[in-house]
Amino acid sequence: MAQEKSAGIGFFEKYLTVWVLLCMAAGILIGKYLPGIPNFLGKIQYANQNIPIAILIWIMIYPMMMKIDFQSIKNVRKNPLGLVISTGNSWLIKPLLMFGLASLFFYVIFKAFIPTELARDYVTGAVLLGVAPCTAMVFVWSNLTKGDPAHTLVQVSLNDLLIIVLFVPWVTFLLGINKVQIPWNTLIFSIILFVVIPLTAGAITRAVLIKRKGLEFFNEKFVPKFDGITTVGLLLTLVIIFTFQGSVILKYPFNVLLIAVPLVLQNIISAAFAYQMCRVAKLPHNIAAPASLIAASDFFELAVAVAITLFGPDSPVVLVCTVGVLTEVPVMLMLTRYINGTKHWFPKTNDGKVSGA
Repeated sequence: MAQEKSAGIGFFEKYLTVWVLLCMAAGILIGKYLPGIPNFLGKIQYANQNIPIAILIWIMIYPMMMKIDFQSIKNVRKNPLGLVISTGNSWLIKPLLMFGLASLFFYVIFKAFIPTELARDYVTGAVLLGVAPCTAMVFVWSNLTKGDPAHTLVQVSLNDLLIIVLFVPWVTFLLGINKVQIPWNTLIFSIILFVVIPLTAGAITRAVLIKRKGLEFFNEKFVPKFDGITTVGLLLTLVIIFTFQGSVILKYPFNVLLIAVPLVLQNIISAAFAYQMCRVAKLPHNIAAPASLIAASDFFELAVAVAITLFGPDSPVVLVCTVGVLTEVPVMLMLTRYINGTKHWFPKTNDGKVSGA
């Protein structure tokens, strides 16, 4: 756990929104002035999956999965109430909240700006985000609030397992209400490709290297080598996505802001609800902080991958998922500041300090 304890938010993560905007601009320019590039990339497919984007997403997800320690699941009984609150919010409340907010804004409040069919695509993208709890950046957010790293690791490991079981039924159910029919085999293929395979590969890599080199080598020397690779993978993925999305963005530039509204509200409401539940339950701050942040954030890498598999890289559904990348960092940084500023709401330890301080 040394890595999680010492890790803070890096330069890239802190300014992720800026990089996303730059990638958006680069992708739109490429799509407009070099249309041969997206045309060529769009032809490289297998089983309805764009191969270049699939490889880049795999590059992003695999390093995250190496950090997961399934041995930590045995510690689930140490803070069961915090895990119940976080898991309940992530898998029971958050998907319904995201679906409700997206439907309210895209079908009702923004009806004058968004045609019905486009609204349906936007709701679909929001659902894919809402049903995928974050499994990577949560370590950073937890560290910034001095959250319990053991609790964070247990919750993230648990969520990775639950994604395999719950993601497909939830997506199928909510998209069915949205009148979008998705074949189960395609969804299951996406989960196998972007969760099961990298999760298995990451677990094997972790086990082999820790056995041969030790935990300190794995955390301090091996895992950090992938930070740059993950960054490049994310940036290139965004550039490629926006080469396909350029025409949609140029046609509906204001829609990016409209899409952001329910996504941001979902982050804030989910975090606030879980945080208050932890407060009512009189949990320590170092449990309440990661529990609320995990409940709020999204596994946007998985959402983007599934959206591309199901609808293609030029779909408005994918645009919604990429807007989730655009908004998450500034929103989560705002939430961490709020959480750090309210430590006095929670029980104090025997030495008079707030738990987790």
